[in-house]
Amino acid sequence: MLAETICSAVSAAGLGIAAIAAYRKRFLSAARIAAYSLVPLGLVMTGAVEWIVDTAFSPVAWAGFGVLGLAFLLFLSTRAVERRRGGRRETTGGAEPKAVAPAASASSRGVTAAKPRAGQASGEDFSDIEAILKKHGI
Repeated sequence: MLAETICSAVSAAGLGIAAIAAYRKRFLSAARIAAYSLVPLGLVMTGAVEWIVDTAFSPVAWAGFGVLGLAFLLFLSTRAVERRRGGRRETTGGAEPKAVAPAASASSRGVTAAKPRAGQASGEDFSDIEAILKKHGI
């Protein structure tokens, strides 16, 4: 009886913290906190201590399995959102430049490629490097 009360209180507190996180527009972390806080409630509802006796015919136990399934789906959905974002956090300032794919063209990266001179291989074009060195007096 005491374990069920403690688990229920932990779940209620966790859901309160998740609500605060959602209020602060941190929906991904709010969903994850809600998932963590639903686990003790689901374990209480399934009767994890006496699951052999009660699981087969108890509607509360099956509802507990449903709550555990909901927690698992929340875990999976937050992982899918993180993978879709690429594991990076969004910035609101916009001061940082956006990442460009490695195979992107030179014009999309803002680089103007120097054309090789006649009789010179494209890998041996050091004119822009020489210009930078001359600019700095080296």
